[in-house]
Amino acid sequence: MPETRSRRLPIGGVEGWLLVVIALIVAYLSIATDTFLTLVNVFDILNYSAVNVIFAAGLLVVLIAGGIDISFAVGASVVQYLAVTALGRIGGGDWALGIALSLVLGACLGAINAALIYHFRIISIVVTIATFNLFFGLLMFFTGGVSIYDLPDWLSSRVVLYDVETDLGWAEITLPVLVMVVTVFATWLLLRRTSLGRQLFAMGDNTEGARRLGINLGAMHYLAYGWLGACAGLAGLMQAHYAREVVPNALYGRELEVLAAVVLGGARLGGGRGTLFGAILGLALVSITQNGLNLLGVSPYAFRMIIGFVILVAISLSGETIGLVASRLRGPKAAGSVR
Repeated sequence: MPETRSRRLPIGGVEGWLLVVIALIVAYLSIATDTFLTLVNVFDILNYSAVNVIFAAGLLVVLIAGGIDISFAVGASVVQYLAVTALGRIGGGDWALGIALSLVLGACLGAINAALIYHFRIISIVVTIATFNLFFGLLMFFTGGVSIYDLPDWLSSRVVLYDVETDLGWAEITLPVLVMVVTVFATWLLLRRTSLGRQLFAMGDNTEGARRLGINLGAMHYLAYGWLGACAGLAGLMQAHYAREVVPNALYGRELEVLAAVVLGGARLGGGRGTLFGAILGLALVSITQNGLNLLGVSPYAFRMIIGFVILVAISLSGETIGLVASRLRGPKAAGSVR
């Protein structure tokens, strides 16, 4: 009977461990700093992390499908620049047009990756390293690295969903948080409530088996990378709204933070496994750690070392290996059940 109840719990082993680690880090930072557990700082973490969560939702789809993409942050920068430039030339537009344009442009960049990977049979990591450099090189070449500060009024006027005055100033929740929630919900629907989501899991778990079942692998590639591209385009627009400027290299390097967070949350680099809740918890751990190090005055290079270590561990250890190690720590009976 207890075993049946445990299987119904929505939180898996990875998510449970992440919750414990996050709780310990929060407890330590609350004691070590006076400003960490304040409404202003908590809301700042939420607003800053919203863009990364949108990225993570799209990246999770690609990882589940058995691929990998490290070009999405640069793609978001390209979409950001193209969308703002195009909107400026037609008089500014509005939120509906801006979101639609960003989604379409982002999906097109994602489709480029999908086409190269599927039709030319090139490994996804190789393709996205190439497009990472291609997109960023083209962006910097044609823009000269010049930032855009003259944004449309609807984009430059920060939309505040909730605010409250505190002793340390105003604590605000801004529009990117709402967009984050909508994106996560839409991704959850795709992965857990549609046949397309089940096909993505099947392809990531066993590509040849999925092909024999009649799953259109080409369509799944375009869906996965197009979804990530659309999420990246939307994240780029939200970053422009949050920063109230467009800086060509502002999102450069975010791909490592997001990748580390998603694999930390239990997504398997080989495909076929991953949850949105785990990805969000992984990103929460990364964001809280980064924020805590900043408040403690620790060098930002320490954060980069942590990110590199997480990626290295994720690549070195499969989910089964981690589960076996954890079971052995719990005792011989649990270890025997894993076998």
